[in-house]
Amino acid sequence: MRSIWNGAISFGLVSIPIKLVNATESHAISFRQIHTEDNGRIRYRKVCELEEREVSQAEIGKAYEDADGTIIPITDEDLSHLPIPTARTIEIVAFVPADRIDPLQMGAAYYLAASGAPAAKPYTLLREALKRSNKVAIAKYALRGRERLGMLRVVGEAIAMHGLLWPDEVRAPEGLAPDTHVTIRDKELDLADALMDTLGEVDLEDLHDEYREALEEVIAAKASGEAPPETPEPAAGGKVLDLMAALESSVRAARESRGASGEEAEVRQLPQGRSAPKETGGKKSTSASAKKTAAAKKTAPARKSTSRAAEGARKTTATKSTAAKSTATRSTAKSATAKSATARSTATRSVAAKSTGTKGTETKGAEAKGAEAKKAAAKKTASRKRSA
Repeated sequence: MRSIWNGAISFGLVSIPIKLVNATESHAISFRQIHTEDNGRIRYRKVCELEEREVSQAEIGKAYEDADGTIIPITDEDLSHLPIPTARTIEIVAFVPADRIDPLQMGAAYYLAASGAPAAKPYTLLREALKRSNKVAIAKYALRGRERLGMLRVVGEAIAMHGLLWPDEVRAPEGLAPDTHVTIRDKELDLADALMDTLGEVDLEDLHDEYREALEEVIAAKASGEAPPETPEPAAGGKVLDLMAALESSVRAARESRGASGEEAEVRQLPQGRSAPKETGGKKSTSASAKKTAAAKKTAPARKSTSRAAEGARKTTATKSTAAKSTATRSTAKSATAKSATARSTATRSVAAKSTGTKGTETKGAEAKGAEAKKAAAKKTASRKRSA
C-alpha cells in the first residue's frame, strides 16, 4: 500500500519512524459530467483571472486571502517551518480508556507502518503496551495544512490511527429531541425488547452495498443495449396510528422471517400485572430480563424438540389406544348381541315348553274330575233307587 505521509511517533523520549497508509477505500461508482446533446465531456479548467488562460498544476500554489482581499502566498517551505512539534511527528499526549472517545469525533482511519528495521522494536513495544493496558493513545499530528487530533489503537498486529475532530467541532444536539411530553408504558418497552431479541445480532461481514450492486446492473444492461431492470413495486403499507399494533406486527414479521430462514425466534410473553405509565427519563432495569431471555434462548430448542417428540408419542399412543378401544367395543357389541339373541331363543323355547306342559296337565286334571263326578252321580242314582 502506498504511504501518504512519512514521519515519526513520539512516545516520550522514544521516536518510532512510521509511514501513514489509508486504512479504508471507497467502492462508490463515480460519474462524469457530459453534454446531454452529444455526450461530450464537461471539464473544469483552472484559469488565471489576470491572464485569462488555463494554467497547469505545477503553476498552482497556496495563498491566504485577507479580509480586505489581500492575497498572502504560503509556500510548502513556509509550512515545513511551522513552530509546532507535530509538523512531521505524531505526538502522543495521553493514554485513556477507549470508551472515553465519543464516536461522533471519529473520522478517517489510517494504518501506521514501521519504517525500516530500527523502528521494529519500539513499534512492537508501543503495540504491546497498548494491548496490555486496554487503552488507546491520544495524539496530535499535522496533515494537509492543519494540526489534527488522533487516536491510536491496536488492530491485529498493527497500530491504527483514527482522525478525531476537536471537541469544539462537534455540535451539541440542542433542540432535536421531541419537546412534547411523552409517556412510554412498560408493555411498549417489553414489545420493543422482544423485537430487539427477535431480530438478534448480525455479522457485519454479511452486509453489503445493495445500491452499488443495483447500479452496476443498470450500467451493464445499458452497455449491452438491454433495458435496465425494473424497480420493484414498494409494498403498500397503511398508516399505523397505534404504536402497540406496530410493535406487535414488527415482532410477528420478525418471527416469520426467522422461521423462514430456519432459525428459532423467541418472543417473551407480556407480563399482565405491569400497566403503570413510565416516563421516558426513567431508567429500566433489564439485567434480569436479559438473563431470562438468554436462558430461554438456550433452552428453547431443547424444550421445543422434547415437547414435539412427546406430543408425537402421545398422539401415536392415543391413536393406537383409540383404535384398540374401537375394535374392542365392536367385538364386545357383537358378542353381546349374539349372547342376547341366544338367550332370547332359549327363553322362548323354555316358555313354550312350560306352556305346553301346563296345558297338558290341566287337561288331564279336568278329565279325571269329570270321571269322578260321573261316578258320584251314578252312586247317588243307585242309592235313590234302592230307597224307593
